[in-house]
Amino acid sequence: MNQLNRSAILLISLFGIIAYATTAFSQELVVYSARNDHLIKPVFELYKKETGVTIKYITDKAPVLLQRIKAEGSNTPADLLITVDAGNLWHAAKEGVLHPVESEVLAANIPSHLRDLDNRWFGLSLRARTVVYSTERVKTGELTTYEDLANPEWKGRLVLRTSKKVYNQSLVAMLIKEHGVTKTAEIVKGWVDNLAAPPFSNDTKTMEAIIAGQGDVGIVNTYYFGRLAKVDPNIPIALFWPNQSTGGVHVNVSGAGVVAASKNKDSAIAFLEWLSTESAQQIFADVNMEYPVNPNVPINPTVAVWGSFKQSEINLANAGENQTAAIQLMDRVGYN
Repeated sequence: MNQLNRSAILLISLFGIIAYATTAFSQELVVYSARNDHLIKPVFELYKKETGVTIKYITDKAPVLLQRIKAEGSNTPADLLITVDAGNLWHAAKEGVLHPVESEVLAANIPSHLRDLDNRWFGLSLRARTVVYSTERVKTGELTTYEDLANPEWKGRLVLRTSKKVYNQSLVAMLIKEHGVTKTAEIVKGWVDNLAAPPFSNDTKTMEAIIAGQGDVGIVNTYYFGRLAKVDPNIPIALFWPNQSTGGVHVNVSGAGVVAASKNKDSAIAFLEWLSTESAQQIFADVNMEYPVNPNVPINPTVAVWGSFKQSEINLANAGENQTAAIQLMDRVGYN
């Protein structure tokens, strides 16, 4: 083979490598996100700074984004779906819009109970749905478990967010996994019997009711407490970690999955892996006062001051699998 032929072959090979790299790793990704703009934009900006990859994104409610991806089918521009609550992630996987990802990086960085058993979605930030109480009217020794809030001693003292929101649906779904439908119905009926007021529309109003003396104890997501405490560090409420001698605190996630119809799966997987690393985990969790899912990443000091806790290690797929049963159960016992 003469020198000219060798040069031609090398040049063709080089063009082939460049073409492969261009195809496999796109410099632009499209993300559909149910996580609010101000919570995800800093993460996307950091990724572009570190890798040069631009993230285009749209935000909307999780059900809207899921239906949009389904309607777009093979023509969807979406490469990654980010949403809140494992129940929503489970539904996306069940509808077939998420692509299974086999990744040693994700397996190492994200505990198994915070990701799909078939690797279609992965938790990226952790929040606990825990007990909040009045520091003026409740002693911590009075509090024990979610289940015990159904006891008569809390009659006229409990306040809750509406059952219409996915956060409480997921909590009850996980209780169903742990206790079965019959026992969980007894627990939730006890909650309803103990309500000091009709359920509130959100966690902030639930806590404000406790501060105002309308109730003494409730159940909220930790980051809602963090938002109130940031405005007024002296608010007369505090968090309590229930079930520490039993199954642990109910946790949930914001998470993501690669869209099955993505044209840039390799790039999407690379981005998803990056989201599980320290630099991304810190900013993804910190902007909403959540916990990193990666256990090797330090917790933000503002969040760490709330104290450590044992979390439930029941796989969060159960939040979706038992969601319908949870909704039916809450309706049956009068939890509105």
